[in-house]
Amino acid sequence: MNSKNKPILRVALLTLGAAGLSACGSSDDPEVSTLPSGMTTVSVTTYSATTVGSGSTAATQDLLTGGLGRTGLGAATAPTYADPANPTAAELRRNALYANYRGLVDYTANGGYGRLYGPNIDLAGNDTLGEGLIPGREYLAVLDDGTGRKQVTVAVQIPTSFDRNAPCLVAGPSSGSRGVYGALASAAEWGLKRNCAVVLTDAGKGVGLYDPTDDTVNRIDGTRATRTAAGALSHFAATITDTARAAFNAAFPNRLAIKQVHSQVNPEKDWGTDTLTAIRYALYALNQEYADNSPLGNGKLARFTPGNTLVIAGSVSNGGAAVLRAAEQDTSGLIDGVVAGEPSAQPDTTTGYGVSFAGAPVSSFGRPLADYFTFANIYQPCAALAPAAQMAETSVYNYMTLTGMNARATNRCTALAAKGLVTGATTADQATDALARLRAYGWTADNDTMHNAHYGLGNAAIISAMYPTGYGRFGLADNLCGVSFAQVNGTGDVVAVNANVKAASFALANGTANGTPASVVYNDSEGGAKSWAFAVSPSTHMADFALDAALCQRALVTGTDPVTGAALSGVSTPTLAQSQAVRTGISEVLFNGNLRGKPTLIMSGRSDALLPINHAVRAYSAYNRVVEGNASQLRYVEVEHAQHFDAFIPFSGFDTRFVPLHVYFNQGMNAMWAKLRNNTALPGSQVVRTTVRGGTPGAAPALTTANVPPMAATPAAGDAITFSGSSIAIPN
Repeated sequence: MNSKNKPILRVALLTLGAAGLSACGSSDDPEVSTLPSGMTTVSVTTYSATTVGSGSTAATQDLLTGGLGRTGLGAATAPTYADPANPTAAELRRNALYANYRGLVDYTANGGYGRLYGPNIDLAGNDTLGEGLIPGREYLAVLDDGTGRKQVTVAVQIPTSFDRNAPCLVAGPSSGSRGVYGALASAAEWGLKRNCAVVLTDAGKGVGLYDPTDDTVNRIDGTRATRTAAGALSHFAATITDTARAAFNAAFPNRLAIKQVHSQVNPEKDWGTDTLTAIRYALYALNQEYADNSPLGNGKLARFTPGNTLVIAGSVSNGGAAVLRAAEQDTSGLIDGVVAGEPSAQPDTTTGYGVSFAGAPVSSFGRPLADYFTFANIYQPCAALAPAAQMAETSVYNYMTLTGMNARATNRCTALAAKGLVTGATTADQATDALARLRAYGWTADNDTMHNAHYGLGNAAIISAMYPTGYGRFGLADNLCGVSFAQVNGTGDVVAVNANVKAASFALANGTANGTPASVVYNDSEGGAKSWAFAVSPSTHMADFALDAALCQRALVTGTDPVTGAALSGVSTPTLAQSQAVRTGISEVLFNGNLRGKPTLIMSGRSDALLPINHAVRAYSAYNRVVEGNASQLRYVEVEHAQHFDAFIPFSGFDTRFVPLHVYFNQGMNAMWAKLRNNTALPGSQVVRTTVRGGTPGAAPALTTANVPPMAATPAAGDAITFSGSSIAIPN
């Protein structure tokens, strides 16, 4: 049993006069709960959760659903605002909960929502919780380093059901680039149902949308204001003088800045320490709620401490990376267990360990995220035309794929062939070669039919534009590789940002340049600036998805020209200095593989084409085993027929082919709880054999527990993931 299981005993202090207390000396003074350095509490709000609201009438909120309940979160339409031009902080919170919850899960009943998971489903998998509203208190706070640029948002949710005598805390940094509620459907839902406090953080990402046209920002609570009016509550404003801003607006009108991209602090390097600081703040908040006042009159006693409060750090995607990084950096024993779903784990080396699949060694593994994304950004749109990458259902959901973009994808193949980057006499041959290059670089055959959707949504183009800029600490006016960000129209032209969309950006946007409202814009497109999807490259004179920008971004990451192989210089585009800045930033975010012996569960989908498992979870699991040896308590679970975005599953063709990974995140959290509370062994490393729903695309039959069997406590020999020497061995 974990030592943190022991109930907290109320200790009676000796009744001493002030002189007596002073005479005891400072070493005898009772421990006082202190606010972590750099943290400021913004608000403390009680949510009674007594009614379920709808639309603009949702007056009563709760911690999990914003007062919408299971029904409201499952509704196809988001709640409306009383004044769309000026949503209130409460309305924005409600809608942010709606959007962030649905952004992580399959929100359809046939996909499992409301039946296998959801606010109404208890932790045993039973439909017992009604609408699932959870009353409690929420502390909203901000962490800064004194510069005003860091501005990490933290929310501590303390349910009314919190057990003060057996305290537990779940830490959930946000997935992707999302705001503070980005782990709502994963960490928060599980933790609140377990009667734990939950601490959420955006880890320096989030919807920090800055508009240089009018110098407006998002406040920490999501409302909009000018930089001056927001003051210390500004989530993000670009570091730019008024004179420079006027010049930028004249040269590049209607552009936007995004916090993770343009904050010039490389926030990813701090995801781990931000998570640890958030945990310390959560303990402080718990003490503010429940601890006695210090007899010295200097604050609340430290009733809840790392020594008596069980802490699980659990999240998915970039949040999964944050909890792993936090565990590596946790020198004071804050975290007891880690659950990471599909994490973007980036080992700091590719030597000393290996990955094998079906008995054969994998040749390319463990590469940094910026490396494989800038590679994909070059080859994916061409590879998506390969016969092996086709999906029969593309006409049903053509807005998600390259259907309708095929002419430009063909241009990309033609341009790559002209530059010697693919071979083949026909488009089909060139596309097949591009697909083979992706496979050789670490993607698998399970990813083939995912490339069209990922590039159709612009994932590679978005990440390749965002991350090098962030890693290199470049600012708004730098326009790295000729790229900026703006709202665009249906033909890719830059337009003024829609006022109502900007006002609601805290709830609508996910912190990336996914088009809500910002998109990736290639300033140097022939004929004038265009979004990446419509841009014409100067070197090819073709609409080829801004190939010139993609080649420039690749050069930043590798330090060499991807066409000629020549090393970058001081006069090249990009320059050697720019590349060195980007590569320095990449080096700051890599993992050392040492989880300090903490019980850890990592689960990922075998079909994950966004974060290829050979580069992320397989490689990290192998590296950890080499670093920690027999002291490692990491278990890795690979789920067949699961991919990165459960929110894709409702789309035709995804519903028949894929199962939700979210089911296994919940199983993993339950398994970690059993490990820490009852010393139940974690499930062994394994491949989980799932069964797809099949049926008619767009009308797949309902998901059942038979489709998503539980992880085995002891996997069968043919399913066990093992280690052979310094390599991880994944069964077919």
